[in-house]
Formats: sequence, structure tokens, C-alpha cells
Amino acid sequence: MNVARPSPATPERDLAAHRIGLVASPGEAAKSAEAMLRRRYSWADEDQAETLVALGGDGFMLQTLHAMLEQGESRPVFGMNRGTFGFLMNEWRLDRLFERISNAKHIRVAPLAMKATNIRGESWMHPAINEVSLLRETRQTAKIEIIVNGRVVMPELVADGVLVATPAGSTAYNLSAHGPILPLAAKMLALTSISPFRPRRWSGAILPDDVSIRFKVLEADKRPVAAVADQFEVREVCTVDVTLDRDRSLTLLFDPEHALDERIAMEQFAH
Repeated sequence: MNVARPSPATPERDLAAHRIGLVASPGEAAKSAEAMLRRRYSWADEDQAETLVALGGDGFMLQTLHAMLEQGESRPVFGMNRGTFGFLMNEWRLDRLFERISNAKHIRVAPLAMKATNIRGESWMHPAINEVSLLRETRQTAKIEIIVNGRVVMPELVADGVLVATPAGSTAYNLSAHGPILPLAAKMLALTSISPFRPRRWSGAILPDDVSIRFKVLEADKRPVAAVADQFEVREVCTVDVTLDRDRSLTLLFDPEHALDERIAMEQFAH
């Protein structure tokens, strides 16, 4: 059996010496790219690495970042797109990887912190890098009261749901729900309704990112609602509290010509 071995180590190819590790999604394209990179470069073990290169799509990047949040880590991640979507990733290229990482632009993103309590009084805490969304579970519309900093700002939103998005997540589900695109440097959160019925013309609001937001589900037994923090779901919620958790910010690395903040800004002009 032939085992892929890295090329003879040179300063540019000895990424292990720079404590750079490699992780990949299980997809075929990512695994193929991983094999090529392991032949070209030497790598630090994942648990010893101070910087990670991640191969896959946006879903795998979110998975990698959530794993670090769960472990209390904050290692910079340089993603390369070998998945379906790659908004959080750089372009895939095999050559000059150390140079790209050394010259990369550092983008800090802070996750949301969600506390969701269900109708039985059970509570869950979970971070969200893109958004926290509340979604109706049945054919009946959700009825949700919205409270900001202890003040009721929306006594009753009748809709399919509502979400809170970070600037990094404002081009994801939030944009599909016709929410605003937020520049990455903006200290704002997008509060966006999902298919509102009443008030029919209320699409949402832009809020300072230091607020606390509480969603209270009205008629929670009759009109069940699920809360989702990125991919983590809690069903039959009665209250959901959302704040920005600056103490757990993460660092993404981007090629200067392909930086996330500029791509988010340019999405405002996309057709």
C-alpha cells in the first residue's frame, strides 16, 4: 500500500514548523484536495496546530468553528473552497500556501449566544456564528412577542418566524428572508421577519449589537416553534434569549483580494 508522503521539507513546505494543521470535510473533492496538500506540505498534528487550514464548504467551516467554541479554543482558520458553497472560504489553490497564510487578512467574528427554554422548562445554551432563527413547526403561523433590552417592541408578530443575524451571517438565511446585508465592521445585528402576516409590512429592524433580545412565543402549546442556532435546534420553545458574545470571537483568514468584509459589501450590488 502506497502512503502519501510530503515532499522534502523546505521553509515554504514545512508547515509543521509553523504549527499549521490541516482538516477536511468528508466530501470527495475535499478529500482529494487533502491528499494533494499532504503530498506537497508537511503538517502539524491537528491538536498541536496553532493555525488550521480547512477544506470544504461553508457548512464545514461552521462545523470547524463550532468545534473550537465547544472546546474553548480560538485558532485562526484559513479555509479553501472544496464544497458546494464557499462564502467563508478562499479560492482553492495548491501552490504558495504558506505565503498566502502569512499575508492573509485577519477577520474577527463574534458569535451570538442563544438560550432557548422549552414549554417543559428545559433550557439549552448554544452559540450561532450566522444566525438564531425561530420557525413555526406546524401549518399554523407562529405568534411571537419581541422584547429588546427589556422593552416590548413588537407585542405580536404573526409570521412563519423571525431571526437575528450577525454581519457575517447577514448574507446567508437572513438575505434569503429579505433581510439587510450588514458590513462586517458594522456593530449591528439584523432582526428579520420570515414571511410576516401581521404586521404585514414589517420586515424587521437593524439593532446595535450590544442589545439583549428576547423572543416570547405566544400560544406555545397550540402553535409550536423551534429555535435554531446555526444547525442546533430546540423544539417547542417558549422563550429564546439572544446576545452577542464578544468574549468568544473567532478569527478567519482571507486572501487580501478575497476578504470576507469586501465580499459582504459587494453583495449589496449583486443581481
